Amino acid sequence: MSIPRPGSSPWWQFPVNWWWRSLPLRVIASVLVASVLVLVLGGFLLMKQATNGVLDGKKRSVTSEARAVVDNAQQRLNATDQSVSVNSDELLTDLATNVVNRPGGSDQYEVVLITRGQTIRVGRVDAASIPDALRQQVATGNDMYLTPTEIRYDDGRRPVPGMAVGSSLTLAGTGRYEIYFAFPLQQEADTLTVLRNSVVSTGALLVVLLSLIATLVSRQVVTPVRAARRAAESLASGNLDDRMKVRGSDDLARLATSMNYMASELQKQINQLEDLSRVQQRFVSDVSHELRTPLTTVRMAAEVLHEGRDQFDPVSARSAELLQTELDRFEALLTDLLEISRFDAGAAVLAIDEVDLRDVVNRVVEAHARFAAKAGVKLTVHAPGPIKAEVDARRIERIIRNLLVNAIEHSEGRPIDILMDADERAVAVAVRDHGVGFEAGQAKQVFHRFWRADPARARTMGGTGLGLSISMEDARLHGGWLTAWGRPGMGAQFRLTLPRAAGGILEQSPLPLVPRDLVGPSVTRPDGSEQAEPLSSSIPAPEASPGSAQVSSPGAAQVTSPGSQPDQPSHEPATGSTR
Repeated sequence: MSIPRPGSSPWWQFPVNWWWRSLPLRVIASVLVASVLVLVLGGFLLMKQATNGVLDGKKRSVTSEARAVVDNAQQRLNATDQSVSVNSDELLTDLATNVVNRPGGSDQYEVVLITRGQTIRVGRVDAASIPDALRQQVATGNDMYLTPTEIRYDDGRRPVPGMAVGSSLTLAGTGRYEIYFAFPLQQEADTLTVLRNSVVSTGALLVVLLSLIATLVSRQVVTPVRAARRAAESLASGNLDDRMKVRGSDDLARLATSMNYMASELQKQINQLEDLSRVQQRFVSDVSHELRTPLTTVRMAAEVLHEGRDQFDPVSARSAELLQTELDRFEALLTDLLEISRFDAGAAVLAIDEVDLRDVVNRVVEAHARFAAKAGVKLTVHAPGPIKAEVDARRIERIIRNLLVNAIEHSEGRPIDILMDADERAVAVAVRDHGVGFEAGQAKQVFHRFWRADPARARTMGGTGLGLSISMEDARLHGGWLTAWGRPGMGAQFRLTLPRAAGGILEQSPLPLVPRDLVGPSVTRPDGSEQAEPLSSSIPAPEASPGSAQVSSPGAAQVTSPGSQPDQPSHEPATGSTR
């Protein structure tokens, strides 16, 4: 997938294309995402376990210390002399102060005593820090209770998380009093914060390090792969001597060794094929030239026999005629072989001249009018106007002749349309028949040498089997296209497209590849695709009387063979340019 050019695709396709083009990017991104997920999950579990461990330890410590303080306070209350009048509020205040400042205390909590309608505080803790649920439990129970809370102060300090522990004290003869301890967890919270920051920073560092490791690993793996890709591209470009450097003995080194071995074997096979091709080309060329001399001698003798055939008996006369016919066919085959050898040797050249292709087509049509009449085929030429181009007229005439003879042989007596059109850069000639056609997969095979769709089918004109192959070479020599379309029972269409100016580059054809009697106007795109719309109506070309030819510009030219039926449907497509 290629990176889109600016303005050719939406901006969001650029990162998508980059993602699919870069293997290191995918490896690094995958490692980065996986590392982040693993570290987030591991950090979450670590922090959860650390928090639970710290809180569980704090709960045990708080409960143990609060129970010891309550037991000590209860013992002091029990030791109070009840025979002397005692102010319970003063006693409880002194007791709370002594509890907080008792020897061996942690000095990490504050005390709240709730007496009859009075709250005694030791420290700056706000009595509202004691949850109502805890007070209800202490008021109705005789055990010690613990609950998390938020400790607030009345001196303006910010609240801190903490634990509230509640229990009760009993003073004989007076009643039951509630005592609460507020243990701040600021130190534990600071410890967990430090631990969380450490986990985050360590995780970020690990992600960066893992990304660097992934970069190094992917570079070590991708570099040889890219070298293999470059070597393969170089081999595909024809640089068969290029080889990969082999370092070490690991799998990547064995890959480079295999690539080099494959390149060597490929070079060897290609060299053998090239040698074989050169030998074959030389053989065809040498045999074709060597056959010229005996063929000339045999033809001279055959002409003498043919001219004197009237003096022979019927069998000998017929033999002389067959000899002359087969010699003509043999000479045509020899001429085609010589032409093929010139193409193979790269010795074919063009004699460029500006010509009107209508004249070329008309000469070919007139030359084969008798053959078309014998086959019962009506020929119709559609020419919208002057079709001028810089071409080799002899080679173009040979292409059109081969296409027309091929169409007549396979038309099954049905009409043949020859369409011509042009635009600013290209000209096109299409030969459309409505005969037997061929399979869609045979569109390229028809241009192979000596290829026949139906080997059992007899050649009406005794062709050599090289006509379409030579036509393809002539088209390529002009820098043009020669394409074929066909379907069984629907006929075929061969289209020749040439640049107007010699050396021009074709981008599209003025005529569609698919016949216009099957689809609407279409344009051949530079990528070879066809875009067509169904015809809403067809405009038939005017019929011509048998044996006449009519040319109009713009319009259509009809050449009707004398033996054709005037009232037979012509299957004529609409004329004119279909760009």
